[in-house]
Amino acid sequence: QVQLVESGGGLVQPGGSLRLSCAASGTFFSINAMGWYRQAPGKQRELVATATSGGSTRYADPVKGRFTISRDNAENTVTLQMNSLKSEDTAVYYCNAFALVAGALGLVDYWGQGTQVTVSS
Repeated sequence: QVQLVESGGGLVQPGGSLRLSCAASGTFFSINAMGWYRQAPGKQRELVATATSGGSTRYADPVKGRFTISRDNAENTVTLQMNSLKSEDTAVYYCNAFALVAGALGLVDYWGQGTQVTVSS
């Protein structure tokens, strides 16, 4: 019922910046939290940052002070501004959303297809 489409990944040099965007579409009543996770080769998927519809944000310690998450509740979009990128930020980044949809008793978890971010000189 919810489709998440990501954009903005790519190759960047260490110290550079990238901006990821994610747009939600489909049939749903509301979206609670939206955020970003990442998965590096051989590692588990991990939280990067999340933002609730009320404006609360949460960041993983490795990205605090470098990444900024923002939401547009009216447009159902979430963006991740990534600055001062490091090689260890290299991963596939996934958009995530918890949505209230018809037929579900609670919030349902949705994922985008992922976008590659590579930080390398």
